[in-house]
Amino acid sequence: MVASACMGQTYLSPPELWRTLRTGSGPHDLVVNELRVPRIALGVMVGAALGLAGALVQTVTRNPLASPDVIGVGHGAAAATVLALATGVVSSPGAVPVVSVLGGLGAAGLVYALAWRHGMQPSRFVLTGVGIGVALSAVVQLYLTDSELEAAEQVKLWLTGSLNGRGWAQAGPLAAVLALCLPGLAWASRAMRPLGLDPDTAAGLGVRVDRARLGLTVLGVVLAATATGAAGPIGFVALTAPQLARRLTRTPQLPLLNAALTGATVLTAADLAARTLLPPLEIPVGALTALVGGPYLLWLLGRRTATR
Repeated sequence: MVASACMGQTYLSPPELWRTLRTGSGPHDLVVNELRVPRIALGVMVGAALGLAGALVQTVTRNPLASPDVIGVGHGAAAATVLALATGVVSSPGAVPVVSVLGGLGAAGLVYALAWRHGMQPSRFVLTGVGIGVALSAVVQLYLTDSELEAAEQVKLWLTGSLNGRGWAQAGPLAAVLALCLPGLAWASRAMRPLGLDPDTAAGLGVRVDRARLGLTVLGVVLAATATGAAGPIGFVALTAPQLARRLTRTPQLPLLNAALTGATVLTAADLAARTLLPPLEIPVGALTALVGGPYLLWLLGRRTATR
């Protein structure tokens, strides 16, 4: 966060940064307090929400290749938000997270209903989510081909996923959702432990496996959909952050707090790179995370194949 606040087209030393933050005035007040700090705060919260959502979904599916953007949740949030922006239903930035959450919940509900057959099998859940995600992506593409040029450009810019031009207006609703989810996350940290066992063993211990899976899924969907509404669809952070956190902590269970911190770190570092790699051009952070996350996904697939 300090590096991101200091670096850019205007470089500040850490003492200059601290002086500007402390006084709230000076020659760098606009750059620091109006542009960089709100963007960094939003990036930290978006990354934390995606890291948490990824950990919850991967626990439910017992699959490190699963994440909200893979199983259709991100596509549902993106489709709902894009259609709302394009049709003028959303007129204020504060309403975007609401539409995004509704779209993500709708997509997740559809996936859950289609995947349910006398219980929820994780593999069927993932495959159903992938199919729903492809269908929702097709809906967005069909709209883009039949829309006005100006509206299509606005939608395409949002679909890349970026923190540019975003700040407290988007960070406020996301902070409220994260605060409301804290009791659910405290419950989730306990509910996740028996789900790492075999379903029959967990059921034998008195755990209501399907109910626990449903609760974790809903919590992960709300976090992922709200993050998507705040910054657009940023891929692969929810996929990579939980696995990196588990490797760093060497724990058998995905650690929620560390997944949140890892997601925040990954997204903040990616946004810093997106701003500074090709000045004065700024790369959308969603495109940068996809460039890094794609090879990581291929590595995970190769590793799983080699261990079988």
